[in-house]
Amino acid sequence: MVTKLRIEQLADHPEVLPLLQEWFETEWESYYGPAGPGDAHRDLVAYTNRDRLPVGVVAFYENELCGVAALKAESISTHVHLSPWVAAGLVSPMYRRRGIGAALVRALEDIARSLGCSRIYCGTSTANRILERQNWQFMEQVTYNGEDVSLYEKLL
Repeated sequence: MVTKLRIEQLADHPEVLPLLQEWFETEWESYYGPAGPGDAHRDLVAYTNRDRLPVGVVAFYENELCGVAALKAESISTHVHLSPWVAAGLVSPMYRRRGIGAALVRALEDIARSLGCSRIYCGTSTANRILERQNWQFMEQVTYNGEDVSLYEKLL
């Protein structure tokens, strides 16, 4: 059976950058919104690398964009000694709870392996179950930018 879900590199789909920018600005308004310190467009363009960090992946369900995630050298500034990081994971609300987030994480694990990484990290306040079901190991709970964040590690 052919699956309706495809995970591809963001570098192959520059046409989705404007929509992803809207998603980032809406989902993380305190960071990417008008009063926030982030620049969604700049970050997304940075994720268009293919063979070096940062690299992004996008998910399509029946040719409709439904998710994005990135593998970055740095994410949690209090833990710069750890690298690389699964980050910027976002699935469109109408596509959540369908395994798309897990598929994005698996794709980034594969990319990390291809780049020679032996372990990867993730900090999350929302995707704990996704990571734990894929055998990520909880490391510690931290407060980062005023939010409780769980840090995870996975050996590749």
